[in-house]
Amino acid sequence: MNEIEKHYARIFNTPSGKQVLNHLRSITKERVMGQNASDDELRWWAAQIAFVHQIENLIKRGNNPT
Repeated sequence: MNEIEKHYARIFNTPSGKQVLNHLRSITKERVMGQNASDDELRWWAAQIAFVHQIENLIKRGNNPT
């Protein structure tokens, strides 16, 4: 396992880390874009979702040493 994955898991498993991750989810994955969103807005939103997803994957790998 990569050392950075352990760090992500350690940080985001704290109460503060969980609150931060919940906030990131609320402003990205749980956000709803209106039908008038431009291509640029949709691309920016998709990039933000991908970034949060990357964090979640690092946490998951850090929590499951194999």
